[in-house]
Amino acid sequence: MPSSASGPHTPVRVGIVGLSARGGWAATAHVPALAALDGYELRALSASSEESARAAGAAHDVPLTFGSAGELARSEEVDLVVVTVKVPHHRELIVPALEAGKAVLSEWPLGNGLAQAEELAALAEARGVRTAVGLQARSAPPLRYLRDLIADGYVGRVLSTTVVGSGRRWGPTFDEGSDYLLDRANGATLLSIPFGHTADAVAMVLGEFAEFSATTATVRTEVRHATTGQTLPMTAEDQIAVTGTLESGAVAALHFRGGTSRATDFHWEINGTEGDLVVKAESRALWMGRITLHGGRGQDTGLTELPVPAAYETLPQLAGRSTEPAYNVAYAYAQLLDDLTQGTRQTPGFAHAARHHRFLDRIQESARTGDRLAVSA
Repeated sequence: MPSSASGPHTPVRVGIVGLSARGGWAATAHVPALAALDGYELRALSASSEESARAAGAAHDVPLTFGSAGELARSEEVDLVVVTVKVPHHRELIVPALEAGKAVLSEWPLGNGLAQAEELAALAEARGVRTAVGLQARSAPPLRYLRDLIADGYVGRVLSTTVVGSGRRWGPTFDEGSDYLLDRANGATLLSIPFGHTADAVAMVLGEFAEFSATTATVRTEVRHATTGQTLPMTAEDQIAVTGTLESGAVAALHFRGGTSRATDFHWEINGTEGDLVVKAESRALWMGRITLHGGRGQDTGLTELPVPAAYETLPQLAGRSTEPAYNVAYAYAQLLDDLTQGTRQTPGFAHAARHHRFLDRIQESARTGDRLAVSA
């Protein structure tokens, strides 16, 4: 692994587990993000078979292809293993990379539930390897600017924050290949994905919850295929409401609904003693797509858009590309490069992921028992 980013260095050689010739998140976000950055080389990939791996290699111009994640992890030509498959398969594909002593970037959620996340975090610590998890909203320039606006007193003392969001995949219909999202046991739910990404961003900007109470429900117990009309049961929650107080004392309310809304698909408001801030996400998903900030303070009678200063947009090659899924991912990779080469700790690792999984597990406990819970208990 390169030891310094202060000057020219050997590129970090990346191997992606789950890159397909047919597209998907790895092809849409990770490949263009890596291509936009100096300091990385997309060197290898693995797929479910040698044949599909060769097809993906040809499609994405990747020189080394493997029929299993274990073979990729053991390759001496791979420094960083990136796992981009469905959540139920994360553990079985991450473990070989950790055991091979490789740095690992896993998509979020880290594991299928808290137990797997804690196991993976413990193994990573025991092996002494650098890890990262795909909570890339933390790396988005607008949200880093928002965090600094709050810290610098733009709204004064934060009194409250409110988030209303939608999770399209858990609405009345499902698409081809997304039926696994309907089953809560698979760990890829409205709670773990849209809520999980957003709650982590809220914590990055405003601090963690101190205590909270939660209500969850599966209102639509049966949904239909968008094309064929086939119906399937849904056990994953399609309503999540969490209210409580942050460590700062501010009151917070987060409500996520399955499906989409004709009114508001995403709205994040921060209210303080001296002003107000509003975050808008054009794609309904805070962690991908264009984010805009709007604020007003003092004698302002309304909100105006707050452009992100150039100091936060440090990748000029991505200028004008904030609507692309690769945008926030590229900024996360840029921070990870510093972590790998300079020893910084900018990107959230597996230990952070396990803590966040623990928070989501506590939400389920609160919803089940009706108790108001302290996060740290």
